[in-house]
Amino acid sequence: MMIYDPIKTFLKDKEYRDLLSFALIILMIGTIVYHYVEGWSWLDSFYFSFITLTTIGFGDFYPITNIGKIFTIVYVVVGVGIILAFINTIHFHSMETLKEKYKDDSEQQK
Repeated sequence: MMIYDPIKTFLKDKEYRDLLSFALIILMIGTIVYHYVEGWSWLDSFYFSFITLTTIGFGDFYPITNIGKIFTIVYVVVGVGIILAFINTIHFHSMETLKEKYKDDSEQQK
């Protein structure tokens, strides 16, 4: 259950939940816009939003319409920072939780 401890404590903190909500909202906005503007399926739209904001960018999908291209420029400028902050926060929180657990375990062994 060690993997679930950081997740449980992460979700209990209001600031972390707000960051998670904001990251999901940004992904949903991209998914909706690409679905309607580019005519992609919901899965393809979410996939493109995710790989774009995480800066993976495989290049298998790209916007064709002018509106889609303009939206992508704005979307990347706004969204990349939010998604990367979210990923960094999860990593930092997980490391802190694991450090505390190992610290507690080592103190119990003494």
